[in-house]
Amino acid sequence: MAAYPPERVRDDLAALVGTLAIGQPAEPGRSLRLAPVHEWHLTLAFLGEVSEEAVPDAHRAVESAARDAVPPVVRLAGGGRFGRGRFTIVWTAVRGEGLADLARAVRRRLKAARLPFDPKPFRPHLTLARPGDRLPAEALAADLAALKAYEGPMWTVDSVALVRSHLGPKPVYDRLGEWPT
Repeated sequence: MAAYPPERVRDDLAALVGTLAIGQPAEPGRSLRLAPVHEWHLTLAFLGEVSEEAVPDAHRAVESAARDAVPPVVRLAGGGRFGRGRFTIVWTAVRGEGLADLARAVRRRLKAARLPFDPKPFRPHLTLARPGDRLPAEALAADLAALKAYEGPMWTVDSVALVRSHLGPKPVYDRLGEWPT
């Protein structure tokens, strides 16, 4: 389950990312795995592999949570990294009101539908890149400092999507359905 920032919000962040080391073209074999701007999203709950038979249950769970939600008002602001070395992931944070409530509602509906999801605590963020250890430490530190100072425009999360992920070197995300909050 995911929420997608509007184009103006993505464009604002993309302007910053374009100035960072993670936003620069890399030599062959040294990809920093920058996520495409149109794929940037906030994961509310990660289901993993869902059988085709369970997709309608997932649809109903997301639709129900979205229908009952108070639309969150958030901004992309700050940032950091998960992992170290070859497992480094660079992200920007999400701040504001209501997103954690929406994530809890989605997870409650998934649990009620007996659909398994990743139980890790909700840490609202938007993954920007997976540079691993292919970025010099000084460049990574500079990127993280710039992200920490970033504060994007406010926006209302006006829809929630059920997304199928095709992971790998170039992940692709298919929206299976989208519902207004």
